[in-house]
Amino acid sequence: MRSLLGMVEALLFVSGDPLSLKDLTKATEWDEDAVHDAVTALRQRYREQDSGLQIVLIDDGYQLATRPEYGETIGKLLAPHANRLSKPALETLTIVAYRQPATQAEVEAIRGVSCDGVLKTLQERELVYEAGRKQTPGRPILYATTTAFLHYFGLTSIDELPALPEDAPTESEQQAAKISLEAASAL
Repeated sequence: MRSLLGMVEALLFVSGDPLSLKDLTKATEWDEDAVHDAVTALRQRYREQDSGLQIVLIDDGYQLATRPEYGETIGKLLAPHANRLSKPALETLTIVAYRQPATQAEVEAIRGVSCDGVLKTLQERELVYEAGRKQTPGRPILYATTTAFLHYFGLTSIDELPALPEDAPTESEQQAAKISLEAASAL
């Protein structure tokens, strides 16, 4: 009989996306408690073996991934700068992450510059997605972060984002600053 540990490990290896306990249970045809125990045992095995791999929990799903401490080495093999985000992309992504769902206009009001191209790039890289439409005139698109965003930043859920600093400007302060800058540039 095939080993449940082996089956779970193989499923996690071939899947490009996190797999929930339900997915693993369905594929292995074992009960959920046994599958959960197998995932726990595999996670422990990878830790004890000082492996370059680990099983991470991302948005209620498990995924086989490399350990962060080997990221630089892996980056040397793969395209050295392929996964880096530009400063505008990071700024835009940060605003979406903390304000989600957020419209393009809301992001631009905070950044002070157009970000339509940046949002398209973030969508192409599957870090943000269209989460619907805001119920206001014009029905602008609402953007939110994806599971790939969680994976990229090593987060289990959006709740793990660090708290914003107490001295961060409020939205009304940001709006007042934007109006002041627009008035100054008109002079």
